[in-house]
Amino acid sequence: MRNTLILMLLLLPSALLLGQTNYRTVEDIPYRNSDDAYVKERCTLDIYYPENTKDFATIVWFHGGGLTSGNKSIPQELKNSGLAVVAVNYRFLPKVTIKECVDDATLAIAWAFKEIEKYGGNPKKIFVSGHSAGGYLVTLVGLNKQLLAAYDLDANTIAAMVPFSGQAVSHYNYRKMIGIKETQPIIDEYAPLYYVRDDAPPLIIVSGDRTMELLGRYEENAYFWRMMQVAGHKETYLYELDGYDHGSMAAPAFHILKNHITRILSD
Repeated sequence: MRNTLILMLLLLPSALLLGQTNYRTVEDIPYRNSDDAYVKERCTLDIYYPENTKDFATIVWFHGGGLTSGNKSIPQELKNSGLAVVAVNYRFLPKVTIKECVDDATLAIAWAFKEIEKYGGNPKKIFVSGHSAGGYLVTLVGLNKQLLAAYDLDANTIAAMVPFSGQAVSHYNYRKMIGIKETQPIIDEYAPLYYVRDDAPPLIIVSGDRTMELLGRYEENAYFWRMMQVAGHKETYLYELDGYDHGSMAAPAFHILKNHITRILSD
């Protein structure tokens, strides 16, 4: 009998013995209803999530590309980590206005809050993150409370904002659209800096090496960090990744993102 039991255990799938979690990906879910062809093309998202699991945390992830290019994907660094990832596409400048671009990001985050329970996730454990233009979008949506309020959500329910090398001033391609050159920064209603406040969700800012980053990117984020502190915010962090340029900084930044998720969920 004992030998039979041992043989049965040996024949069980190793994944079952190890308690391995299986993940599923559902692609091209529309988050905006419209008959417009461009909306149908761009306003979609993918969700990658652990099956047969409940109460998991979710990262809503926005790709970079200067608000003019790029495509959604599930970052390899976030796979098999016990987390769900919602990877978002959005419409681009100059085909749409900056207002429409930002509203796409807002609506995609709202989708996650309203739909994640259907997949087993916890809407109280939603983190927003993105690289470059994606980082810009998540801080703007997370700090300007009026944006998510339009979809009956409180931005302060976001578990944390984690921008990777995002802009803190108004985005350079938006400035270009209104005739302002790249070397002339502005802080208007489309700048995350415009909305610094003491009651915001945790903000974890990650930048590449200041000598290797895009024009002034580290410095504007350092000012962003400082002004959040001046406003009285207690959980703003700033990381500079020495030796990493704008593109390569994303890989080590995922380690920082996951560490902060673990810290926040354990509080």
